[in-house]
Amino acid sequence: MSENIQISLFEVVGSPFCVATDDGQEVHKHLDAALRANQEVVLSFHNVTALTTPFLTAAIGELYGTFSEEEIRSLLKVEDIATDDLALLESVVRDVKLYFKDPQRFNQIFQEVLEDDDDEI
Repeated sequence: MSENIQISLFEVVGSPFCVATDDGQEVHKHLDAALRANQEVVLSFHNVTALTTPFLTAAIGELYGTFSEEEIRSLLKVEDIATDDLALLESVVRDVKLYFKDPQRFNQIFQEVLEDDDDEI
């Protein structure tokens, strides 16, 4: 295996604000390509000042729909991440793993919640 790939969120997004799903999808493309090539990736959060759940879900969470947890853990490392941001990332990963265990059930529950909300209007 060759040297690991360094991906800077700040450079990919072009700003310290990692908040938009579209930007997360752009990061996801880079991560997906590296993992498909069985390449180790170091994802840098250096200079990131704002981070959201939708961004992290698009960038990293969606990987769990394609790769096993073991593959992701062995190939993807993060660095320069603030403690609060790491907690947010861990929360996103936990939720996404639950979703991908049984997406049909999750979608059914989500639909039922939406229907209950419609009844209240």
